[in-house]
Amino acid sequence: MKKIVLLSLIALISTLSAHAAVSVSRDELVKRVESCEAILREFMANPETAIPPSILQQAKALVIVNQFKAGFVLGIKDGYATILVKQANGKWSLPVLLAAGEASVGLQLGATAVETIIVMMNEETPRMLFNQRFNVGVDAKAVAGPKAAEVEKANQPIVAPLLVYSKSRGLFAGATVKTGYIARSDEANFRLYQTHYTLPELLYSDWVKPPAEVVPLMQFVQQIAK
Repeated sequence: MKKIVLLSLIALISTLSAHAAVSVSRDELVKRVESCEAILREFMANPETAIPPSILQQAKALVIVNQFKAGFVLGIKDGYATILVKQANGKWSLPVLLAAGEASVGLQLGATAVETIIVMMNEETPRMLFNQRFNVGVDAKAVAGPKAAEVEKANQPIVAPLLVYSKSRGLFAGATVKTGYIARSDEANFRLYQTHYTLPELLYSDWVKPPAEVVPLMQFVQQIAK
């Protein structure tokens, strides 16, 4: 019975989140991109959370996730993300908006922001988003990404499709992690880019001219992940 109630609540919240995404204004969507840029800059400015240059140079995609954790007995993580992919010509794509969330049990009372950077290390993994929802750590193995000092000391490189960087303490490089799901949010991107192109076209073509609001994030990613 408890399992049925839990699943019903998760389904209800997912439905409400989907409807909410459709009703979000373009200005709010621009703020989401800007907040993801701020998160990435904050990560890179702190030596304890910065992603090593050697990892960024190998990256095929970056996902910047901003989740909101709230709960009593039932905890729900909900939020959004942006993904950029490295195209065949070496340039980084438009930032494409995603939905992000996770349902879990037993979270503490209160609400906490959960900021995460996911580095995708192969070209196949970002394409899994073509099929809508992608469960991080389930549909592809995800491990905690190494910090700069750990990369220098490592006897052998950490090999995994996904390297996850967060501000959580106690995670050692190579530890298996699960960080919920990311999923296509085509309606949000229709509104942000004023186009009917969907995630695959936005990521892997140059058919849409970047609006001024997303250029700073694109330039910063190009700078740190040449």
